[in-house]
Amino acid sequence: MRPRNPAGRLPEPPSPIADDGDESHFCRTCAFAGACLAVGYGKPELSALHCLVEHVGPYRAGEHIFRTGDPFRAIFAVRAGTVKTCLVDKDGREQVLGFYLPGEVIGLNAIYPDHFPCDAVALETAYFCRFSFPAMSALAARMPAVQQHLFRLLSKELGAASLLAGDHSADERMAAFLVDLGERYASRGFSGTQFQLSMSRGDIANYLRLAAETVSRVLGRFRAQGLIEIEGRALTLRDAAGLRRIGQSLLPE
Repeated sequence: MRPRNPAGRLPEPPSPIADDGDESHFCRTCAFAGACLAVGYGKPELSALHCLVEHVGPYRAGEHIFRTGDPFRAIFAVRAGTVKTCLVDKDGREQVLGFYLPGEVIGLNAIYPDHFPCDAVALETAYFCRFSFPAMSALAARMPAVQQHLFRLLSKELGAASLLAGDHSADERMAAFLVDLGERYASRGFSGTQFQLSMSRGDIANYLRLAAETVSRVLGRFRAQGLIEIEGRALTLRDAAGLRRIGQSLLPE
């Protein structure tokens, strides 16, 4: 039996519709806010979009948001925390595919073949906006800004997949990774030069196709050169321009 409040009425069930409590402003890390505001869509105009959103979480470190083979029904925008996507082969070996920060979207690579092709795992306590993809697709057909932003997100996903292609040195890979991470934090209103590495050195090495010892060695060299400061997982980019010069062949202009 559901408990009653002191007035004897049944309590209202929790609403599945995400709302940050502000009728006119988006959540700070909304994955769609920038694109929508740029063309004059505010939160009141996008009430249809917000009716598609469900706040989910928390997911604790190590918990799966979805697993390889799960049916594709929704995409997930990170509200807080960090996520890695990965594949695990038949021998139990993991391959890290990417890392996702607040304001970024996971699950777009499942549009075809209609199931998730990888695992998504929380690296720290994480919260999400979950968007029904069939409903999102119907809305995007009516709202060009939403549709164009979805295309940009897909394009970015493809670009990230090719970031590590080619024959590049460990220094180039690590420098590009750190610069990219800083720029992604900055684009969401966080510090782009001081942040926590929520992923382990082993995960970074796996993602960059390097040995863990190589990652530690490169970070030590960057610190000795005055490019970074690092204490545990707390990282400061002291010379982002210098890092960009090292990793320029892997970074967009």
